[in-house]
Amino acid sequence: MRISTDAIMSKPSAPQCLVADVLSDNIQAVKQYPISRWQAGSAQQTTDWVAEEVPVALEYNGLAHAVMMCSPADLEDFARGFSLSEGIVETADEVYDIQIDELSEGIQLAITIPQARFWALKSHRRSLAGRTGCGLCGKESLAQLAHNLTPLTGGPTIAVSAVQHALSQLNAQQPLFTQTGATHAAAWCAADGNMLALREDVGRHNALDKLLGHAVNRDLDLTNGMLLMTSRASYEIVQKAAACGITLIAAVSAPTGLAVRLAEELGVTLIGFARNNRLSVYAHSERIS
Repeated sequence: MRISTDAIMSKPSAPQCLVADVLSDNIQAVKQYPISRWQAGSAQQTTDWVAEEVPVALEYNGLAHAVMMCSPADLEDFARGFSLSEGIVETADEVYDIQIDELSEGIQLAITIPQARFWALKSHRRSLAGRTGCGLCGKESLAQLAHNLTPLTGGPTIAVSAVQHALSQLNAQQPLFTQTGATHAAAWCAADGNMLALREDVGRHNALDKLLGHAVNRDLDLTNGMLLMTSRASYEIVQKAAACGITLIAAVSAPTGLAVRLAEELGVTLIGFARNNRLSVYAHSERIS
């Protein structure tokens, strides 16, 4: 079943600026399942909401590129954000078209990009062919890991109180997590801490890609604000954010050492353990007041 982007519907219960999209009734982000719930030594037969994850295949100009396990929502945002954060395209307008196909085994995103970008993608794929896995998807150095990104400069100075204000809005804006307890969120906030957009997914990287795709589609200024992640801060989060010009990341959990080193290299302010009126700044603390 082919779904055009015009056919994507909105969830009426979510706040307007943070609204998530779903596909058809056949593929939903959450479903109810029968369960036996045990408590105080006795069982109750009931139902529970469970987050769905489906294989989502990304195809560029007819060439299969990657398969990701995703929440089946906001997939147009995901296609656009993944293309940007992975360096497949340089600007959002280089994503010419996105077709979403519901298949029996999952969902296919058929993405059309300029021919020059497509040939660069094919060349990159050939350069990775035959390499043994090293935990960095074939990348051999930190420079390659950073996609040859130019270190970021400038960016707003953000008050600790603004970070805490942004964090205080997270719980109320995560309908999938509220229902299931199984999803991560990525949120974009203005420098004063007001939340402008949020996306959820079972995968933290997917949530970020969906947020990035939504942000560029709405012309949000990603150089003037902060990114919140309800997860640990891994190197992929730093790399994807830096690729889109984001200078400040606040994660509710810990960073990894590689994420800290990459943030230092790319000029990204990296905050960890941002919760319960506390936070720790691991890289480029000059942007925090």
